Amino acid sequence: MVLTAEAAKQVERENAAIARGLKRQDPELLDQLIETYQHRLMRYLMFLTGKREVAEDLFQEVWIRVLRRGAQYNGKARFDTWIFTIARNLVIDLSRKRTMASLDEMRDGGEDERPFEIVQEGPSPLEQFQYRENAAELATVMLTLEPSYREVLTLRFHEEMSLEEIATVTRAPLSTVKSRLYRGLASLKPQLLNLRAERRAAEAKACEVKA
Repeated sequence: MVLTAEAAKQVERENAAIARGLKRQDPELLDQLIETYQHRLMRYLMFLTGKREVAEDLFQEVWIRVLRRGAQYNGKARFDTWIFTIARNLVIDLSRKRTMASLDEMRDGGEDERPFEIVQEGPSPLEQFQYRENAAELATVMLTLEPSYREVLTLRFHEEMSLEEIATVTRAPLSTVKSRLYRGLASLKPQLLNLRAERRAAEAKACEVKA
């Protein structure tokens, strides 16, 4: 997300104010932050875990960490980048406790580190999908993607983070972020077509039964 100079300064002032409030453990500030970021944070955790119950538990834990470790936030980075990093680390910790692969390991075995150039002109493929596809269908398809691809798509298009910010959250090289972004986009269309074909077949079968 590209900000104007004035908008960037405003974000810096807001981040600095959040940092001061967290150091004081201001309860009103925490309530405001939860209200502001609850939907975005929950959506991110849902896409990472694929399970609402797990996402809800982690959501609570994120804010406990924010309360306990708020003094660690210095305001130099965007606050949403900081809490998404906390959320991601909690998901990885939970995966390890359950002897599951970490997010970095749950990836397509054929993924390589070759850099991809981001096309800046016109709407992105995902944005084009969002303009014309049903949001529920897109959400369903997103949950079928590799977790690492799903995460990058969520941060890029739902959270509007820059590729550099995504690299910070995921602790991945910029080239890897670009690769995951494009591979995720490439996986969306066939998955969406399969979903629609299945729904059309189900609807046709239902019509035959009624007839």
